[in-house]
Amino acid sequence: MIEKGRLYRPFFFAVKSRNSSLSLTSDMTKKYTVTAALPYANGPLHLGHVAGVYLPADTFVRFQRMNDADVLFVCGSDEHGAAITLRAKKEGVSPREIVDKYHNLIGQAFSDFGIEFDVYDRTSSEIHHETSSDFFKTLNAKNKFIQKSSEQYYDEDYNQFLADRYITGTCPKCQSKDAYGDQCEKCGSDLSPTDLIDPVSTLSGKLPVIRKTSHWFLPMDQHEKWLKDWITKGILDGEQQHDPKAWRNQVTGQCMSWIDGGLKPRAMTRDLDWGVKVPLPEGEGKVLYVWLDAPIGYISATKKWAAENNKNWEDYWLKEKAQDRKLVHFIGKDNIVFHAIIFPIILKDHGDFILPDNVPASEFLNLEGDKFSTSRNWAVWLHEYIADYPDKTDELRYVLTSIAPESKDAEFTWKDFQSRINSELADVFGNFVNRTVVLTNKYYDGLVPEQGQLTKQDQDVLDEVNNACSRINDLILKYKLREAQGEMMRIARSGNKYLADNEPWKLIKIDAGRVETIMSVALEITRCLSIAAMPFLPNTAQRLQRFLNIDSKKWSDLLTSKLVAGTKINQAEILFKKIDDEFVELEVQKLSEKSKQTSNFPPMKETIDFETFQKMDLRMGKILTAEKVKKADKLLQLTVDTGIDTRTVVSGIAQHYAPEDVVGKTVLILLNLEPRKIRGVESQGMVLMAENEEGVLSFLETEKEFLHGQSVS
Repeated sequence: MIEKGRLYRPFFFAVKSRNSSLSLTSDMTKKYTVTAALPYANGPLHLGHVAGVYLPADTFVRFQRMNDADVLFVCGSDEHGAAITLRAKKEGVSPREIVDKYHNLIGQAFSDFGIEFDVYDRTSSEIHHETSSDFFKTLNAKNKFIQKSSEQYYDEDYNQFLADRYITGTCPKCQSKDAYGDQCEKCGSDLSPTDLIDPVSTLSGKLPVIRKTSHWFLPMDQHEKWLKDWITKGILDGEQQHDPKAWRNQVTGQCMSWIDGGLKPRAMTRDLDWGVKVPLPEGEGKVLYVWLDAPIGYISATKKWAAENNKNWEDYWLKEKAQDRKLVHFIGKDNIVFHAIIFPIILKDHGDFILPDNVPASEFLNLEGDKFSTSRNWAVWLHEYIADYPDKTDELRYVLTSIAPESKDAEFTWKDFQSRINSELADVFGNFVNRTVVLTNKYYDGLVPEQGQLTKQDQDVLDEVNNACSRINDLILKYKLREAQGEMMRIARSGNKYLADNEPWKLIKIDAGRVETIMSVALEITRCLSIAAMPFLPNTAQRLQRFLNIDSKKWSDLLTSKLVAGTKINQAEILFKKIDDEFVELEVQKLSEKSKQTSNFPPMKETIDFETFQKMDLRMGKILTAEKVKKADKLLQLTVDTGIDTRTVVSGIAQHYAPEDVVGKTVLILLNLEPRKIRGVESQGMVLMAENEEGVLSFLETEKEFLHGQSVS
């Protein structure tokens, strides 16, 4: 019988009293449009991307397809925005060269890893530009934008306005020093570039100036009421559109933080030359905001897929034709607001489109005690892992799902990778399967034995497996993939313990008939495991089914695809090889070496002897006065108390510090540097500064106070 939608009693074929009409089903929807966040085509994929977005999306889709659901799985490269042009400028190439390179690299990595999108498109495609332009024109015609002038940062060195991601600075709310001009990724606050403290251009590394420009703004503040009802209650246009309790806390929390703080109009256009051109005469020199055009990429990709597969794209997106379809966005937490506030506003303003049913956003994955960092090459790149270990993709899938950052940040370490593969996949999953298949071949020449009378112990383990399968079903539908995989492993643990408790290798000499039942039950557990593992370990599941000589690809096969007594199975192979300490040491070493090799810091200068170093007279000094040098934007003229005299020093820090900000500072000064005239002012020393890779300067400070004139050695 079925109670409250769950399987109440075991469904295994051997139990004669069972109701043969039992069935396992997913939810009632059976139709999904599933999107995975478009990766920026400015670098390869690392494991943080995979664990947070693409692997859970793929697992969910695999499960739904096992239930015969009509699923469209959409992704593609995000090839516009500041991240692309920044990378292009850094490498000295065109944006097109960057996106072509990484679109191909990312797409191939997905394919090699077994992420099975129906379509993987790109936002530089003609169909995307057309779709985005049509969206903009429709919204503009409906007066959904406000065109107005605003003040925006401008980089005089590069002669261009700076989009949000071209500006970094200190967050005014949490004081994080790495906030962007549109959002602080540490606290999640909505920001404008002018909100930042000590803003710096990511192009020149200098303080930008303010200039006026004109843009089309989305009046987000006008949408607060319906957004709040939709997010917290699931109510849209007076009807229940989704279950708000099914949304993750971090998604609801971040959205409500924005709404409660008061939404602000946001510019939907940018002063850039790379992206979707604003399709209006007065939009010359401007492109669509990346977070306007990127989500539309899901729709344009659908159009491409539909045209190639004789489908109607409208069936997957339009309210009129997709009323019974669920739209689900798998994303990382840094994309929550764009998928749960901005894109829904755009879709609703357009009027014809369905809104997301769920936005299962993940937190961040860290690596060996630190954040993943592309710039520092502190990452495990997916394509490199596959190249090194092409036969260990399921092992990686398992570990990443085991530590999936669904509700909080998690961490990947190679030591944990080793431990999970050895103690869980090899010692539990692999050991159980190997014992079952090997003993069946040894005792019965590979023929499935007859199942005799079941004992309470037999029935209990079948019940455990049955309940685990039911929980997998429920947990995946709730987007709890980490727990669901844990239930899959529970099946393997139950089977492993069952064999260990019964010891058929000993019992065979005493009660051969009982061993037949034990092995029959073990084979049935193995069969169920081969199906339950499919969403999580697709390659392993296929191998397992080859062992059993079955072909069961549907979730409902848990009920119907039973092993028939007398059926011939195949020989076993080792499913999971153990990872040794040398493997771990090698990977940790590789990580460290790669990080050092790709350092953006300049190489060490020529070695000097100690006597040469001793000739440098380094002292602590105090800045008494400061003023700008005439006709020199970068220079400040400083008067410094060195302890032995007062002297003038010209320093190129004017774009980093205002004169009034440096007066009174204790600084490190090189006294015996040969004087030189700079813009007509004789500089009698050098104030030492630190410079980061973006060209930002900072004073060197001491931990304790020193007298002015104190030597530094």
